[in-house]
Amino acid sequence: MTSINLADRSVDLGEWARSTPDAAEIFATAVRAWLDENLAGEFAHLKGRGGPGSEHEFFDDRLAWDRHLARSGWTCLGWPTRYGGRGATLEQRIIFHQEYARANAPARVNHLGEELLGPTLIEYGTEAQKQRFLPGIVDVTELWAQGYSEPGAGSDLAGVATSARLDDESGSGRWIINGQKIWTSLAHVAQWCFVICRTEKGSTRHKGLSFLLVPLDQDGVTVRPIQQLTGTSEFNEVFFDDAVTDADLIVGEPGEGWKVAMGLLQFERGVSTLGQQVGFERELRNITELAQANGSAKNPEIASRLTRAWIGLKVMWANAERTLAGDIVSQDGAASVAKLLWANWHRDLGELAMAVVGPPSLLGPTHTVEGVANDITDPDNVELDEWQRLYLFTRADTIYGGSNEVQRNIIAERVLGLPREARQ
Repeated sequence: MTSINLADRSVDLGEWARSTPDAAEIFATAVRAWLDENLAGEFAHLKGRGGPGSEHEFFDDRLAWDRHLARSGWTCLGWPTRYGGRGATLEQRIIFHQEYARANAPARVNHLGEELLGPTLIEYGTEAQKQRFLPGIVDVTELWAQGYSEPGAGSDLAGVATSARLDDESGSGRWIINGQKIWTSLAHVAQWCFVICRTEKGSTRHKGLSFLLVPLDQDGVTVRPIQQLTGTSEFNEVFFDDAVTDADLIVGEPGEGWKVAMGLLQFERGVSTLGQQVGFERELRNITELAQANGSAKNPEIASRLTRAWIGLKVMWANAERTLAGDIVSQDGAASVAKLLWANWHRDLGELAMAVVGPPSLLGPTHTVEGVANDITDPDNVELDEWQRLYLFTRADTIYGGSNEVQRNIIAERVLGLPREARQ
């Protein structure tokens, strides 16, 4: 195939691709072969684990898998090599996410650091911040949480009230933070959180916000897991009571938090979404196979819904390739269109799964404790199957990451130029 080891972190993948005929095919083959060889033995049980509604599954093992990826050169592919990345081309990054999803590899635990904060620091951070934090993301020794949403703001990021002020009086050179964040994914396992705070007293909306890097292991931070419909807890509410972080751990200048936060959201809806869609494709395929096996595919309505789901998936894929190839993912509206497409499609897929399963989807299976069957009417004794978890989890798809209403407002106001929604 090739004499070069593409998993070697010293290899600049972009430079290699530009000098190698058939580079895309060679790279895809190398990724596929590595995944086949390594998703075995101690990691074999992780296939398909950690998906929607199951993010709690085998967390420690999936963390070990992420660190194995790092040692083997498969983390932070698109980052510049000077910051520990691989310099991969857009095509290579797409290939990796596609092959990773097709291999049924486990959900990553370092997504927020690798795909969101890392690129944001590279774009907006100081050199000192890059040297301090990027290595821990590359080798997966420091995990990150995202402190955006608040109980009084929800998807309206400009409405955050969490405050931060510089402690000038004591001369400590630290930010003092007070407030609450909610729906904070992975805060219960992360060491750090990037937090949007209001640092200019009396400011409103987009003005006066700053983007701070805050350690979670301190007396001023309380993390409380929130139980979801699935019965598990992947996200949390986080309270800051005179929490502190160093004065220089602000990304961008004071008051530039909105710009940095919006930049991060563009990274969130970038290349990794193609890997997400391959996962969606696998879910649809499994639901279709179930419908064929239990006979529900013969129902005209079910058959029509399966067909529409397949068409919707192809539309999503075409839109993602178009935006990425044309480098318009950063333009107003493109990210909102993508979010609306996949969130509504995935929510509908959860509903379709219930329709395919039929009446049994309404019941949880019994399980036994010391040989005695438990009553399925007792909610504490009900175990959800994969389709019930998918259905319950996808109810949140149109809410988190910016609700449908917020995305439509962005498109209406910023793209179509319609009058702004009245706000009190």
